[in-house]
Amino acid sequence: MRYFFHIGYNGHTYSGWQRQPKVNSVQEVIETKLSQIFKTPIAINGCGRTDSGVHASQFFFHADIEQPWDFDLLFRLNKVLPHNIAVFDIIPMEGKQHARFDAVQRKYDYYLHTYKNPFLNQLSSYYALGELKLEEMKKAVALLPKYKDYRAFCTSPDKNEHTICNVMDARLYTSANGDHYRFHIVSNRFLGKMIRDHYWQSVKNWDWQHEC
Repeated sequence: MRYFFHIGYNGHTYSGWQRQPKVNSVQEVIETKLSQIFKTPIAINGCGRTDSGVHASQFFFHADIEQPWDFDLLFRLNKVLPHNIAVFDIIPMEGKQHARFDAVQRKYDYYLHTYKNPFLNQLSSYYALGELKLEEMKKAVALLPKYKDYRAFCTSPDKNEHTICNVMDARLYTSANGDHYRFHIVSNRFLGKMIRDHYWQSVKNWDWQHEC
């Protein structure tokens, strides 16, 4: 039977979600613990990928588990997982819904702060920004949902079947005193390095921004 797992994790100590050779990944940790609990190898499929050091407040993966259980799997799994990975729900599915291919929307939030703060290092990026041209940035970000082909934003576009992305929303929020920023973007899919290397570089260059 297929089950969807609703989880969250702090990715500071992980090299992303996806299992990779010789690095620590969230997927490998969860697969190892599930396999230990059921005493049989269990593979899982995530709803997407996250880069090294990236966190997820709402993430889903699915697993096919043939063996029934008579214990509280949610409690037991949370007990054996490290403190930076939490399982919120385990949802039995009817049919073979796929955590990745049946996902219709993905949301990313990028945080930055303009003063050095040791308590924000794992959650936000520090940039000593000067005066931002907020109105110009607002106009630029408003254009993002109006375009579909993001080939120019992808580092390896030819590896994809296509480079069409349905960007549904893009906003930037700031704190009242202007020293914290959150860039929020929603799309059905994201291309490799589409945001981290392009949108984020734009923040550093003060080229764009949105709602404040």
